[in-house]
Parts: sequence; C-alpha cells; structure tokens
Amino acid sequence: MSKKHSWLLVLLFWGIFVYSSVGASSLYISPLGDDGAKGTIDSPFASLEQARSAIRTLKQEGKLPSGSITVELRGGVYCLTEPFILAQEDCGTKAAPITFRNYAQESVRITGGAVVKNFQPVTDKAILSRLEKAARDKVLQADLKGQGITDYGQLAERGFGKSIPTSQMELFFQDRPMTLARWPNEGYVKIDSVPGEAAPRQFGYAGDRPSRWMEEPDIWVYGYWYHDWADAYLKVEKIEVPKQTITTKTILKIITTQNKHTYGFRKHQRWYALNILSELDAPGEYYIDRERGILYFWPPEPINTSQAVVSIADKLMVLKETSYVTIQGLTLEACRGTAVTIEGGTHNNIVGCTLRNLGYKAVAVTGTDNAVVGCAIYETADGGISLNGGDRKTLTPARLRAENNHIYNYSRWCRTYRPAVGVGGCGNIVRHNLIHHGPHNAIQLGGNDHLIEFNEVHHVCYDTGDVGAFYMGRDWTARGTIIRYNYWHNISGPGRIGAMGIYLDDQASGVSIYGNLFYDVTRAVFIGGGCDNIVTNNIFVDCKPAVHIDARGLGWQKKFTDDPKATLRQRLQSMPYQNSLWKKRYPNLVNILNDDPGTPKRNKIVGNICVGGQWEEIDKPTRKFQIIKCNLVVSDLK
Repeated sequence: MSKKHSWLLVLLFWGIFVYSSVGASSLYISPLGDDGAKGTIDSPFASLEQARSAIRTLKQEGKLPSGSITVELRGGVYCLTEPFILAQEDCGTKAAPITFRNYAQESVRITGGAVVKNFQPVTDKAILSRLEKAARDKVLQADLKGQGITDYGQLAERGFGKSIPTSQMELFFQDRPMTLARWPNEGYVKIDSVPGEAAPRQFGYAGDRPSRWMEEPDIWVYGYWYHDWADAYLKVEKIEVPKQTITTKTILKIITTQNKHTYGFRKHQRWYALNILSELDAPGEYYIDRERGILYFWPPEPINTSQAVVSIADKLMVLKETSYVTIQGLTLEACRGTAVTIEGGTHNNIVGCTLRNLGYKAVAVTGTDNAVVGCAIYETADGGISLNGGDRKTLTPARLRAENNHIYNYSRWCRTYRPAVGVGGCGNIVRHNLIHHGPHNAIQLGGNDHLIEFNEVHHVCYDTGDVGAFYMGRDWTARGTIIRYNYWHNISGPGRIGAMGIYLDDQASGVSIYGNLFYDVTRAVFIGGGCDNIVTNNIFVDCKPAVHIDARGLGWQKKFTDDPKATLRQRLQSMPYQNSLWKKRYPNLVNILNDDPGTPKRNKIVGNICVGGQWEEIDKPTRKFQIIKCNLVVSDLK
C-alpha cells in the first residue's frame, strides 16, 4: 500500500471516530425494554415517549450533542392506544437532525391494534339460526369485552362530499383487512326502481334477499346512488319486503355541477348492503355485535395460522410544528384514522416506511419542505398522501414532496375523490411514484405551480365513471402546474362516460402537459372547456382519443360561467388575479371576464405523436381558437 493511501485510510477512520464519539448520539428502544433503563443498546427504553423525554431532558440541561440524534427501535411490535406526539420542543436542526428509525434493518411494527384471542365455535342457537347452513361450522366468535376491548366505534355516513369521521373498528388477519359481512359478497346489485320525489329516501330492489335481514339491528348500504363519481354510505331505516323497498335514515344529498343539488336515487345505479350478521357467509367476512361485545369471524385460513387484530387507536404519530425530524424504516398499521400527520413545521421526512391497513389515509402533510419518500402504502380506507401547503395569494411555494412511493390498493372504504396523492396550495411536488389499482383518482390537484413528474400510473379509476387518473377542475385561477415525463397506461372506467388520463375538468386552465407517455388510456388528455393549456411532445399509443377539447362553457355550463354566485366566479374573486404578481405570472387571466369567458382559447397541441387508437375530438366551432400543429399521427405500426 502506498504512503498516500495509508494517510487516506487514517483520515477516514479518524472521521468515523469523530462522528461516532462526538457528532452523533443514539438512544435505543425495545419491546423488551424498561422505561427506567438507560436507553443504551444493552439497557433500552420500552417506549417512544421515554426516548422523547430523554431528548427533552438533554435539551433542557444543555447536553444535546452537536450532531444528530437517532432513536433506534429494536425489532418487534409496539402497541399504541394514543398517538405518539412530537411538538416544537422536539425539533432537530439542520446540523443536528433527529431520527426515529428501525435498528439495523430489523422489522419494527407500530400498531394501533389489539390482538384478539380465544376464538371459539358459535354455540348460540339464535345466532346459528341467522347464519346460512354452510357458515355455521365455519364462523368463530371471540369475546372482545371479556378481553378488555370495549370501544368498537360506529359506522357513520361517509363518502363524496361528507366529512370524514373516525372509522369504526376493523378486523385484520394475515396482515390483510377482512370484509365486514355484506351482500353480495363481491361487486354490486342494481337499483331496481325509484318511487320518485314523494319518497326521496327510498329505492326498490329485485329478488327477496333482504327478507333475511329483518332481525338485523344496524344495516347499512353503500353505492354510487346517482352518479358514478359520487359514493355514500347510508344507514337503513326500514325494509318493506312486500313492496321490495329500502328506506334510508337520511336523504341522499349530493352537490353536483355548480352547487345544484340532487336528492335521492337513480334506477340501475350500483349498491350493496353491509354490517349484516346473516350475510356472514364467506371466508374473510366478520361482524361485530356491539351490544354484547362479540366478534364473529369466518377466517380464510385456520385461526391459529395468524393473529387476528382489531384497530383501536385513532392516529399513530403526529408531528406538530416540528423541524428536521425523520421517521424511517417503520411499519405503521391498524389504526382507525390517518397513520402520520405532519402539522406545519419544516424539513420533516417520512422515509422508507410501510403504511398499511389504515382507517383513513396514510400521511397528511402541511408546512414547508416536508416529504414522504420511499414508502409503501396500501390497504388504506380513504386515500394515500395529502400535500397541502404554500400560499396561493402570494404564490409562495411549500415544496412539500411525495417521492418514490409505491401506492396501491387504496381507498377501499370511500372510493371517490380519495386519491393516492392529493395536492393543494402552491408549489408542491409529486415525482417518481408508482400508483396503481385504485377505484378513482390517482392524483387529485388544486392550487398553483405544482410539479407532477416521472410517475407511473396504471389500472386506476377501475370502479368509477367520469373520472380522471389525474384530476383538477372548476377553477380558472388554479394555473401553473406542470405534468411531465409520466407514464399513464391501462386506464378505463366501467361507469357512465368512463375514465380519462389527465382530466382538466370544468374549464381548468393554464396547465402544461409535456413529455408524457400514454398507452391504452380512454380520453388520454381531456380539456373540459379550459384555456391556455399546453400539450406538447407527448406520445399516445392506442388511446381513444388522445386529445379532447370541448366548449362546455358555451353550452350546458354557460349559465354557471356567467353567474357571479357560481363556483368559477367565486373562486376567481377569492384570488388577487389582477395584482402585479399574478399579472406577470398568469397574463391571460387578468382580463378573463372581458375575454369571452367560457370559450376555450389558446390551447396548444403541438409536436405530439399518436399511434393507433384515435387522434382527437376537438370542438369544431372553437377549433380556430386553438393552436394545433406539427403532430405526427400514425394509424398503426404495421
């Protein structure tokens, strides 16, 4: 070895020594630890709270190391009944960040659930009589109340346009969510008839299946009651078997275009019933008798092959106005609400975590320069990640990021407008994510100057209609977003109107779409009457069509375009769209009310390649207002 190389090794080892002995410090936690211990690897704490307390004490005594602090979680399961909260006094700094992570790649699970034990065969004759014969020797029961589990939550109205309650208790087995007993076991049935305005809470069904439910105390129905883009859970008030009708407790109220209200149901729309003990007739189904505290369950595999876990805690981790805090390498699961919430603060990161089996979404992020990176997110009830930060009025970006995440099988409870990634505010980033198998939107956006790039999105919108894999709309002021270098493929929808790839709905304007690849996407780029959208250098393969532009602002939407009280005008007036900052950033917006609002103009469709499928469907009377040139259209590659 040369003398030069020897000196390099000396310097390297000296640097490692200095970092480990002076610049960094570690505390250790173990499920087998003791909160009265020292917090060392040989004498670990038992709880996150004790590690937090130890760091606070170091700060108060002025003994905080100059380098980073790492809380190392040894492998195992950590059960939380209340969320672990970090606040301003728990902040790190740029020079000394604080990290909570799994030790040496050990498997660490933070759970808001409780293990259910002592399953027994059902012997109660009254219960057995309600079950189908094939299920009677398959369904097991467990006494939750006898195991100290007494908070079961309640089913509540939820869905499109409704506030999100804390979810009810759910059951997980083999680390998968089980199915609350329902009919039919898969898919939907159709509304057979609608009595009309005289009975706005009532719809008719075909067949006689509901006659089996007369002893059930808490029946719910779920469906796309009027539109294929609006779902809702409704409690059943009564079933009239002779009339073959179901009456719900409340009137269905869905806000449709420009604040017009639709009440009631529509014939042939899809629905199913749930929370019905007598429909516990398939492996994986369960039912909770809340009065007696009994769980009934038909396990898909022998009950002793895995643990049955019910969700108890609402949230798992909350970061309130913290800075330079990282949560890394943990599995967070089995809570009734959002697993991790970042409320304000800056430079906080959720990195390399698995977030699954959740009663709402995975991570909700506000603040600035916070990020969710490299996480696996699946089996969430109502979406994946939300990024909401930045000041629209001053066009100040938040730079919140969702990056390199794998998000799939999301929105299993509420299935519309619960995206894999939701974005609001100004200047946020969604990049390098893989998103697939969601019933509705993959990315839903509002606000200004966001960046959507290098994502792959496929097999979404599979259960809904009039929906976009990417969706934004009904706001002239939500401009400046760039959608580039993404791969969109295999996207269609079963409902009326089907699915779009990038859906700029209800006059959404000022969006740049370039360098994307679309394959087998229905209506790949859909411009719903908007202006100033740029569609350049994209490749479309087998899309039907590749580009759509309509003039809805001159047709069915004109009365709402012109109405000062309607959404478009109200959202315009809420922004300082004529001040110098906005005028410079969005010059075509300044005089929008004097520029034939509702007429699609200045959409630029240039330099794209279309192979197979259909090239375009563009409104003929307003085509002259668009720039459409230099596009290569090939019928097929043969």
